[in-house]
Amino acid sequence: MLLALCGLVMLGLVREETGTEAFLVGLFLAVLPAPAVVLAFRWLGRAHPLPWRTHAFVLAWGACAGTLIALVANSFAAVWLADAWAHPVDPDTLAALAVAPVVEESAKAAALLLVLVFRGRLIRGPVDAVVLTGLTATGFAFTENILYLAKAFGSDREEGTGAAITVATFFVRAIFSPFAHPLFTCMTGLGVGLALLSRRRVGRVLLPVAGLLLAMAMHAAWNGSTVLGPLGFPLVYVTIMIPALGLTVWLVLWHRQRELRTVRETLPRYALAGWLSPYEPLALGSLRSRRVAAEFASYHGARADARRLRLYAAAATRLALLRSDAERGRRVPDFVRRERALLDHLWRERALARPAFAHSWRLAPPRAPHLLPAQPASAAAPGGWYAPPTWWPPTPSHGYGQGPGYGQGLGYGQGAPPPYGRAPAPYGASPAPYPGSPAPYGPAKPPYAPAPTGMPTGTGQPAREGARHDPWAPPRS
Repeated sequence: MLLALCGLVMLGLVREETGTEAFLVGLFLAVLPAPAVVLAFRWLGRAHPLPWRTHAFVLAWGACAGTLIALVANSFAAVWLADAWAHPVDPDTLAALAVAPVVEESAKAAALLLVLVFRGRLIRGPVDAVVLTGLTATGFAFTENILYLAKAFGSDREEGTGAAITVATFFVRAIFSPFAHPLFTCMTGLGVGLALLSRRRVGRVLLPVAGLLLAMAMHAAWNGSTVLGPLGFPLVYVTIMIPALGLTVWLVLWHRQRELRTVRETLPRYALAGWLSPYEPLALGSLRSRRVAAEFASYHGARADARRLRLYAAAATRLALLRSDAERGRRVPDFVRRERALLDHLWRERALARPAFAHSWRLAPPRAPHLLPAQPASAAAPGGWYAPPTWWPPTPSHGYGQGPGYGQGLGYGQGAPPPYGRAPAPYGASPAPYPGSPAPYGPAKPPYAPAPTGMPTGTGQPAREGARHDPWAPPRS
C-alpha cells in the first residue's frame, strides 16, 4: 500500500513537471525496454527461482519508493549546492557526479536490505542478490526514463525540432544502455552475495560496503561521461560498461552452474533414503532436463502442472543448498524443520514429477552419469530403486504365451486375444504397480534422515564433535 502511494506521488510529480501529453509519451516509450530486462534477470535466476512476490516487491520499490527518495534528495542537494557552493564548477554538474550516485544507489540498495531483513532465507548467494538488485534498478530506470523521455518530448515541441531529441534520448537510454542502472546496482548485489558465502567476519562486513562503493563509482563515471565532451560517452561505454557487464554476467553464470552442481552432488543422499528416484538428482541439476520435464507436464497435463513442476524443482534446489550449507559447517537456523517442510513438499508432488523427469532422463540425459549412486550390495534402499518406467506410454505386446499358437488350428492363442498392454494411470496420479514388481514410489513415506554429521537433530546448529557413523547408510537387514 505504501509503495502504491509512493508510485502515485511520483507519477503525479512527473506529470506536473512535464505535462499530461509528454507524460503519456514518456510512459509509453519507457515501457518498451522494461520487459526484456526483467526477463533477462529472471532467466539468470531460473536455477533457484525466487517467489514472484519478492520480484514484484523489488520492482515496485525501484519504480516507486526508490525514485521518490532519489528525487527528493537530489532536489534538496541541488538547492543547497546552488546556495552554498561558491566554486567555478557548476552545482548541477557537481550534484550529478557526487550526490546522485550516492543517493540513488543507496535508495536502490535499500530494497535488498529489506529482503535480507524480512526474507533473508531466500537469498542463497550472488545469483539471487544480483537478480534482486537488477530488478530493483530496472524499476528505477523505468520511472527515470519516463521523466527523461517526457522532458525530451517537451523540448522537441518547444524548439520545433520534430522528434529528434526524443528519438536520441530513447536510443541512448532504452536501446544503447538499458542495462546501465541494473549494472551499477548489481555491484551491490555481488558484494552482498559474496558476503553471504564468506566464512570470515571481515569479509561479511567489507564485501557489501565495497560493492556499494563500486556501484557509486561506476554511476559517477557514467554521469561524468557527459562532461568529457563528445567522446566521453563512447569512451566510458567501451572501457568501463561493456567489460563490467561481461564480467558480471560470466560471474553470475559461473555461480549458477555451481549451484546446479551442488544439486547433483547433494540430492543423491535423499534418493538413497527413498525420497527421490535415483535419476531425479541429475535431472534436477540440469536446466535442460528441467525444461524438458516442464514441457512434458504441460503437454500431458495443463499449464498449472508445469508451474507445479517448476515449484518442485525450486524446492529441490533449496533443499540441496540447505543441506550443503549444513554439511559445510555454516550456521543454518531451524535446519530440521526447514528440511522436513521441503521433503514433504517433494513427497506430495512425486506422482506429478517422477514421470516427467523420467521422460526428461530419456530424452535429455544429464552429462554426469557417474554421479548416480549405486545401489548397495548388502541392503537395498528403503522401498527399492525406482528405475525410469519403460512402460510410459504403454506399447502393444503380442508375445507367444503357452499352449496352442500360430498354425495349430485354434486361432490366435486361446479365447479372445490378449489386450494391448493396459491403460496408463492419469498423468499426475500414482500408477499401480505391475504384478510381481515393487511399488514404484517406495513405502508410504521414508523416514526423515538425521541431521548432517556434526549437527544435532532439533537444534539446527553445528556441534563441535559430531557422530562418526554415516547418517545416510541404509538400514541393516
